[in-house]
Formats: sequence, C-alpha cells, structure tokens
Amino acid sequence: MAIKYEFIKECKQSGARLGRLHTPHGIIDTPTFMPVGTQATVKAMTPEELKDIDAQIILSNTYHLYLRPGHRLVEKAGGLHKFMNWDRPILTDSGGFQVFSLGDLRKITEEGVEFRSHLDGSKHFLSPEKAIEIENALGADIIMAFDECAPYPADRSYVKNSLERTTRWAKRCKEAHAKPDQQALFGIIQGGMYKDLREQSAKEIIELDFPGYAVGGLSVGEPKPLMYEVLDYTTPLMPKDKPRYLMGVGSPDCLIEGAIRGIDMFDCVLPTRIARNGTAMTSLGKVVIKNAKHVEDFTPLDPNCSCNTCKNYSKAYLRHLYKAEEILSARLVTYHNLYFLIELMRNVREAIRQDRLLDYRREFFEKYGYEI
Repeated sequence: MAIKYEFIKECKQSGARLGRLHTPHGIIDTPTFMPVGTQATVKAMTPEELKDIDAQIILSNTYHLYLRPGHRLVEKAGGLHKFMNWDRPILTDSGGFQVFSLGDLRKITEEGVEFRSHLDGSKHFLSPEKAIEIENALGADIIMAFDECAPYPADRSYVKNSLERTTRWAKRCKEAHAKPDQQALFGIIQGGMYKDLREQSAKEIIELDFPGYAVGGLSVGEPKPLMYEVLDYTTPLMPKDKPRYLMGVGSPDCLIEGAIRGIDMFDCVLPTRIARNGTAMTSLGKVVIKNAKHVEDFTPLDPNCSCNTCKNYSKAYLRHLYKAEEILSARLVTYHNLYFLIELMRNVREAIRQDRLLDYRREFFEKYGYEI
C-alpha cells in the first residue's frame, strides 16, 4: 500500500486521535491542516515559504489542472511534485465538487458528468475512470474517488440516489486505479444530513476497503451544529486503523471540533481567500486590516504569533499595502493565516498528547470570541 496510518494515542478527555501518516513523500503528523494549492500553487506562497511554516502536505485540484495546463503536460514534467517544486506529500481531489458546483453548466448521468469549462465554455466529460486517469498522471500521494456531492438542503430521495451513485462510482474508481502501490485512493462517504443514509454510505464505501476515507458533503452551507451532529454519528463508523479526512473545512473552531470528533485531515481555501480580502486569523479573533482603526496601529497582527509577518510588520503597514492594492498585502497576510492554522494544529496535537483537548478548546474559544 502507498500509505500507512500509525495510531499513537487517543485523548482521554475528548476521544481525539493522535497519529502519523506515512506516505511516499514523507510523514504527516495528524490531526493536520492541508493548505490548498488549487492550480499547483498555494496562492501567494512559494514552496519554500510553505516549508518555512512547516506545511506537511498540500492539496491540488484535479478539475483545474485538467483544464489548465492539462494533466499530460504535468505528467511530462515528471508529475505534480516536480512540476511545482514540492517534495512533500500532495493530495489531489477528484474534481467532483468543482464540477457539481457548476450548476447549469453541467449534466449528471450514470456514466459521469458532462460540463462546460468555466474558462472558455468548451465541452468536457468527466467520469470516474477519467478522474482517476488524470489523478494517476498528476502523481499525488493521496488521490480521491470521483463522487457526487449533494447540495444543502436536498431531499431524502435525491441524497439516497446520489450516495448510491457515489458507491458505484467508487467501485469504478478502484478498478481504474493504475498505481495503488504509489498513490493511495480514498473513498468518500456521502449521505447528506440523514443519519441512516450516512450509515448506508459508510457501510458501502468501507466494504470497498480503501486505504483511507473522507467525509464529504459537509461545509456546503449547513449550520455548524448540524455538521458536528453528522460527524458525531459518522466518524465512529470509520475504521480506526485508517486516516479520516473532513473535506473543505478550515475555520479554527471547525478544526478543533473536527479533531475532537476523530478527524485526522482537513483542507480549505478559507485562510488564503480571506487573506486576499484583508482579513487575518489571530489568537484574539479576526483582524480586518482594511478597517480605518488600523491606520496608526503599529502593533503586529497577533501579539502571540511568531510568524515572519507578525515579527516584522505592523497592522498600519499591512493596511497601507491593502489600500494601495499591493501584492505584498496578500502575501504577508496569507503567510500569517497559514502559519496560524498550522500552529493551531500543532497545539491541538500537543493537547491530545496531554489528554486536555477540551481544556484547550475552552481556552482558545474564550480568546477568539467563539461560543462553546
């Protein structure tokens, strides 16, 4: 198998898991946050900077790389690792979420999804086999099965049909996978917000015996308490000896709550996206640097942060850069936000090691302004 999950311990206070994920390109300490590099780049960051902040794994997007520059070009370059000069682990999603979010630009059939490119309107067809062909060519350490992500809200019959198609597609993905000894293919559990459908999906996907499993179809607009409720009854169904991945989640509260519920891996565009819009995550809550109150504020974004941005630049300077539409604004705030989340996960792992993750959650939420 391409990867191996090493269970280290369970937090006595919360039930969260501490582990290590062994991959062809290195070891990942879990729980972990994966910065998103949609188009073979984490926006505003160089690979060297990602190493500076100790990003252990990043995520890239199959749909976007298929459209541009094309998976065969990446393959000719020696794969995604060489193409983007990143020698640590990479995970690629299947492109399913992006295709399904195209709305009127796509049509779902049993065979796959016909869609029009958001770039030039050209017609394309993505099937489970095609998605795996693309992911095999990209060469990431972990690849995702092609699934159907049901929207929220969605009626029961739609979600049931959707999850059953996801199971059939998962089987086709496994059969099409050409490099199981080099790339770990993860199955995705769907089922919307219906407990019995989540149970059905988990049973069907786990029976296919993938080396890892993801919880899909969450963080799609549902209230956070509902997401936590779904995790409460879904993660206990997942194997203890394999990694568990919650897709598309990246706010500090969700990372902590997800870890408490037994999740090992998270990803989200949130920290990089809000950085470009002038918002920083800090230990004392969000800081919106474009606000006028920071005009003469010569203190760092976060007094408790030791990242390069906080050590060297003031909120007044960052606000000036943002108002002047300077590229450096996005770079410096992105650097800070990713550092902040990676440090957060390091603290979560330490709290698990010390059997005090619920205490850590209380302390963090009080400072950040979250309610428990």
